[in-house]
Amino acid sequence: MFELKARDGLGRIGSLRTRHGTVETPTLLPVINPNIITIAPKEMSKKFGTSAIITNSYVINKSKGLREKALSKGVHALLDFNGPIMTDSGTFQSHVYGDVSVTNEEIVGFQRDIGSDIGSILDVFSEPFISKRKARKDIEDTIVRAEEAVEIKKKMFLAGGIQGSTYPDLREECASRMSNIDIDVNAIGGVVPLMETYKFSDLADVVLSVKRGLSPQKPVHLYGAGHPMVFALAALMGCDMFDSSSYAKYAKDGRMMFPDGTRRAKDLVHQICHCPVCDSFTPEELSKDKVAIAEHNLHSSYNEIRTIKQAIHEGSLWELVERRCSLHPDMLSALRKLREYTDYIERFEPTSKRSSFYFTSYESLHRPLIVRYNSRLKERFTPATKRIAVVLPETSKPYGMAFRDEVADIRSKADAAIIVESVLGPVPLELDEMYPLAQSLVPMLLSAETAKLMRKRTDDFLDHIGFEKVVRWTRRRPTNLNELPSKPVKRDPDILKLRAIADMQFEKGAGKALIKRGVELTKSKKTGRIRNVLHEGRHLLSLRARDGLFTLKAEGARILHKKFKKPRLRVVVQSDTAVFNREGKNVFAKFVKECDEGLRPRDEVLVVNEDDELVAVARALMNREEMLAFSKGIAARVREGI
Repeated sequence: MFELKARDGLGRIGSLRTRHGTVETPTLLPVINPNIITIAPKEMSKKFGTSAIITNSYVINKSKGLREKALSKGVHALLDFNGPIMTDSGTFQSHVYGDVSVTNEEIVGFQRDIGSDIGSILDVFSEPFISKRKARKDIEDTIVRAEEAVEIKKKMFLAGGIQGSTYPDLREECASRMSNIDIDVNAIGGVVPLMETYKFSDLADVVLSVKRGLSPQKPVHLYGAGHPMVFALAALMGCDMFDSSSYAKYAKDGRMMFPDGTRRAKDLVHQICHCPVCDSFTPEELSKDKVAIAEHNLHSSYNEIRTIKQAIHEGSLWELVERRCSLHPDMLSALRKLREYTDYIERFEPTSKRSSFYFTSYESLHRPLIVRYNSRLKERFTPATKRIAVVLPETSKPYGMAFRDEVADIRSKADAAIIVESVLGPVPLELDEMYPLAQSLVPMLLSAETAKLMRKRTDDFLDHIGFEKVVRWTRRRPTNLNELPSKPVKRDPDILKLRAIADMQFEKGAGKALIKRGVELTKSKKTGRIRNVLHEGRHLLSLRARDGLFTLKAEGARILHKKFKKPRLRVVVQSDTAVFNREGKNVFAKFVKECDEGLRPRDEVLVVNEDDELVAVARALMNREEMLAFSKGIAARVREGI
């Protein structure tokens, strides 16, 4: 049973419960060769906090001594490890040697009989760049084997290898078909040759095509991914589990693994790592101890896993991936490949995060969060006037405070919409405190590439709105400001701001429905910023200082429920469980019947029963696909029962 705990991008922290314990993902399963044990599994648990391992059932099955012990005492006794054990089937051996002398039914049954927590089907390894006809045949054989394995797995979890070579459409098709089979772990196979040859862009194609075809409720295992330099990218793409024997293989050759690549121990002149192993050896001593290098490799790997988990909790996984991918040209190509899947990734991207938006490079401007903002700006924002747009340059934040004098001057002379040409995209002044615009750190000195994209996004927005006249404001005030063909119009900037935010956050039209004439605003005595919106004494909304977005109250929810028809803004729950949501209890995924497909994680949502009666206001933790797929976990955290 897999449960989602936290997320960023497609990266997620999850909990996988097995018969021998719970595994928190993302995690690394070190490969244990039962014939050559470099580091004992029990020592891995003590030294590195290893929670699960993987071994090869084919190797065990082919050794008479290992086979008999595994069948009589179990694989956990064989390896002296009490935690969850995953077993591979021999698929990789078929890639290396061309064939294996065991059937799918035999090896799945053997894994079941030796007590594997997660067994693997004997899928057909699709080599990269084979013919499409051959790749499709491999998929058909793999699906048949998965269906066969389900019938004999009993209580053992089963990993279904997803194949399709380097054809994105075949990978997606295989994933979709595998999602309809009763397997427990989705495993992406046939990718080791891509990683060995640094074809990370092709790897990204494979992984994201698979993810696009999968139902999201099961963990995703990436076979053979054991180098820390790929963990962050793989996690961002939605991989939850990794395995590899690289820690031992690299050590055998005197190579040390780091998140930024590989170095030979003999080439180290200075100590560049402070893991427990490296702190105990000089570089020269370390180069002579293969076991110590293997331990360093595991320390480096698990430290990267912990770094990724922290980034997911903080909402900074994209920044981590951009830093990691900038260290190698082939990794950078993979990062750029993600742009082709922006529409898919955006559906899982939270609307607000704990951390600020950190600009690391031009690549940052293509994150789904920024693409979403620029798209919604065109779809949902309506300026107070289309007569004139005054475009101000990037500056410190919030823009309204930085340009306070200029704004006052402009509004005293003309009826103009004021837009800041921001690095993240054009920012109407009404939205200047909304996440991630005010909560971003960007350089003041921009590359030509960044400046070009910045100008293009602004021009596209201005053209889309159709302003009659555009004036670009430089640090020297325009001399013709008094000559603008417009007279000033008195409008309440607070009302404009609140309506614009509501439209962007909820839906176009929400602003006028919520922010009516006669609304009462309470402001912070310290900062003067709006904190609460009331109407006739009823609390509609609170404006959060942290991200400049609204917290929806019961009265506000009633207005939106009346304004927008089902399923807009809604999470529909089973009528017989809705009473618990009315009482303030959270919405669990297994009770969700339907959901607005436009909702994103951390959106404010209306919780309704099957008769569309409003029962609660909540904050979504999942999107529609996840709510309808997961059978465990909180789909939305209820703020207030109604």
